[in-house]
Amino acid sequence: MYRLTCVQCGRSYPPDEILYTCRSCGHLLFVEYDLDSLSIRREEWDRRPISVWRYRELLPVTIPPVTLKEGGTPLYPLERIGEEIGLPHLYAKHEGMNPTGSFKDRGMTVGVSMALQLNKSTVACASTGNTSASLAAYAAKAGIPAVVLLPAGKVALGKVAQALMHGANVISIRGNFDKALEMVQELCISHGLYLLNSINPFRLEGQKTIGFEVIDQLGCVPDRIVLPVGNAGNISAVHKGLGELHALGLIERYPMMTGIQAKGSSPVVRAIREGLPEVIPEGEPETVATAIRIGAPVNAEKALTAIRKTGGTAEWVTDDEILAMQRDLARKEGIGVEPASAASVAGVRKLALEGVIDPSERVVCVVTGHLLKDPETVIKQCKPPTEIDADVQSLLSTLRSC
Repeated sequence: MYRLTCVQCGRSYPPDEILYTCRSCGHLLFVEYDLDSLSIRREEWDRRPISVWRYRELLPVTIPPVTLKEGGTPLYPLERIGEEIGLPHLYAKHEGMNPTGSFKDRGMTVGVSMALQLNKSTVACASTGNTSASLAAYAAKAGIPAVVLLPAGKVALGKVAQALMHGANVISIRGNFDKALEMVQELCISHGLYLLNSINPFRLEGQKTIGFEVIDQLGCVPDRIVLPVGNAGNISAVHKGLGELHALGLIERYPMMTGIQAKGSSPVVRAIREGLPEVIPEGEPETVATAIRIGAPVNAEKALTAIRKTGGTAEWVTDDEILAMQRDLARKEGIGVEPASAASVAGVRKLALEGVIDPSERVVCVVTGHLLKDPETVIKQCKPPTEIDADVQSLLSTLRSC
């Protein structure tokens, strides 16, 4: 059994009520389980394959889920990069290996399943790209229409292509993501579409399984989990899930939750540095990492709690630092990620060099999206292919000059 509960005033609502924020105070909601009534045995989880639905007792879906076999993403040791920055226990959880190439699939398998469970016939979102791609795919699997709003000219083409191919009604607006989110919220409330941005507490339930998998794959609780922060849903979700494991006695401590933002879009970092009770939105966020180009993160309230309660921190990195780490991950570790994903590891490099991260720590970086999500940014960074005549002598001559 579960209910929806306000993070601020504690008011609770029935699980089948369609709402996204508290009617009393306007703050965010979370899914609160009656943990004492749940029958969860670690041995049972261990018998199941690692995936989102391995942990179904801690998910709200009671119908057969809409699934594309999401989760179970690899956890890679970053041996070369770790050695360079003095962190011998550094890992990357590659969420780009999900069905549509990003962590959003974890949330969408739960979110779209809940839409069907709640008898909603159309789903919608605003997106910087990955959410739209994932929503479109899972709506297609469910056989229901999807509507997505994108900021015109601000979304990587790989992500737009996914949303279009999966049949979503894709609408570009002349405005930024924050305006798109405002518009789609109004649309959903006035016309009964089911909103599946991360303000929807059910969507975050799927995303919390990142933390569950990290612990299962590592065989222990890491000292620190580091995530890129855009709308701040992921860091909030992982922290919530860890809280449930702690309450159930399945873990004894929390990792330090650490959020990394791009310098041109870093309201959470500012709030942490200045000790602010809430974030101050940035009107014109800008960064090459389009997936985290968000000035007014919806889940900031939850994210600040996650960071502060676990003794974590938040840091920004420049676009140059992000792109340099994107290249390093590809060329030194064989891991291809989009720019926003590289932000987490770039942030760890910066924090390690500043002495914030101790060399003894076990650090897991969540890299959130696949390299092919944003091929244009990749091409701009790389030397173009060398064109030669079709003969072996030309080939050998070119190789000698390299």
